[in-house]
Amino acid sequence: MGSVNRKFQYIYGPVPSWRVGSSLGIDLLSQTEKICSFDCIYCQLGKTKKVLSSRGAYVDEEEIVKELAMLPPDVRIDFLTFSGRGEPTLAANLGDAIRAVKRVRIEPIAVITNSSIIDREDVRRDLAMADFVIAKLDAPTQTVFDEINRPCESVGFNGVLEGIKRFRGEHKGKLALQLMFTKENENCAGEMAHIVRDINPDEVQLNTPLRQSPVQPLSESELSAIQGLFEGLPVISVYQSHKVSVKPLSDPDTLRRRGKT
Repeated sequence: MGSVNRKFQYIYGPVPSWRVGSSLGIDLLSQTEKICSFDCIYCQLGKTKKVLSSRGAYVDEEEIVKELAMLPPDVRIDFLTFSGRGEPTLAANLGDAIRAVKRVRIEPIAVITNSSIIDREDVRRDLAMADFVIAKLDAPTQTVFDEINRPCESVGFNGVLEGIKRFRGEHKGKLALQLMFTKENENCAGEMAHIVRDINPDEVQLNTPLRQSPVQPLSESELSAIQGLFEGLPVISVYQSHKVSVKPLSDPDTLRRRGKT
């Protein structure tokens, strides 16, 4: 298995995900430094040295296809998940990559996005190719958005919110909203629940940073109290979810640098 670990540069895992089961990650950015439009206070990958909102090409999609072809035939994969070292929608060829992956794999495709540029038509068009889109929403106002997500100057809260709403109306697949709660925004949970009800996603994912993070997570009882505000909505919680047993092909250092899905 050690020789298998060294084969992969752009795919990683599978990892046991509380959201999608056995998740094989696809990193369409794959740079030494994180490529992101946010510098979230809780990010498991550490500080974003330079936040940006412009899209660029980092990895040719055919390189992804080549690595997928090297997977052992018996590896269990529930979802192929575009995530990794930064914000996947910053890859200008995200749509091309999803199309390329669908040519060679039958598993459903998920994209985990921070929603920063979802107000762009080209980004929504790319995301719409996925079977499952998990969109971040950590704040109810610009002030809290700036405090928690510390975005690129060109990214505003209203654009994020309107982009999510527009995508909800356009997307034929499944949409989940992921809400990351910490001490800094837990008092906003009621306002956020109101916004979420208006969007009406297929799933609401309540999260708190249980992995290594610069900030402390909420306790299970604190997150449970927040969950009560979302009564009647299809909610899953990081504390209550079941994780499948998965044996990753990637080495531990790769998983640490990419983050889990």
